[in-house]
Amino acid sequence: MRSIALCLFLLVPGLAAAQSTLLILGDSLSAGYGVETDKAWVALLRQKLGEEGYGSWQVVNASISGETTDGGLRRLPALLDDRAPAIVIIELGGNDGLRGFPPQVTRQNIARMTTLAQQSGARVLLIGMQMPPNYGPRYTEVFAAIYPDIAREQDAALVPFFLDGIYDRDGFMQADGIHPTAKGQPQLLANVWPHLKPLLDAASAQ
Repeated sequence: MRSIALCLFLLVPGLAAAQSTLLILGDSLSAGYGVETDKAWVALLRQKLGEEGYGSWQVVNASISGETTDGGLRRLPALLDDRAPAIVIIELGGNDGLRGFPPQVTRQNIARMTTLAQQSGARVLLIGMQMPPNYGPRYTEVFAAIYPDIAREQDAALVPFFLDGIYDRDGFMQADGIHPTAKGQPQLLANVWPHLKPLLDAASAQ
């Protein structure tokens, strides 16, 4: 009987190592706009998960260029039902800000997405964004506060600023001044990883 059980353990897919899902809900920054797919930060994340001993994790990248928080909120329930992720990374809001959407609407949408993901049993990592200074000090200040405020209020993990160490470095941004080049993709991952790893460890320990 013991030998039969061992054979089943080795031969039946999924028994040897339970697979957990990490869902990324983002915009063009996570969709890899303007860079080769295998050089985008999400592809680098998949590689790093294997290197760091998290090879049983599946990364589902549900990011769409041009996505807003409103669009993400509409899509999230179906993604949670279909994928049952253990971790949800929410990388949205940049397009809201660039289009001048009211910050309170962006805040409500991100807060609602965070709640839905947590209610499904997932841990949440918010990716913080900031607006350029030409949007005015009041708007940029209110917008930047959205992410740390929600993270604190809803006990979510937070990457303070996704483009930290990228936006002001030569060769790290594309000509549009919005999207990182291939050279900037490793830094995106470096900004995310220290905040994601504790969530991976906690979820893996369950």
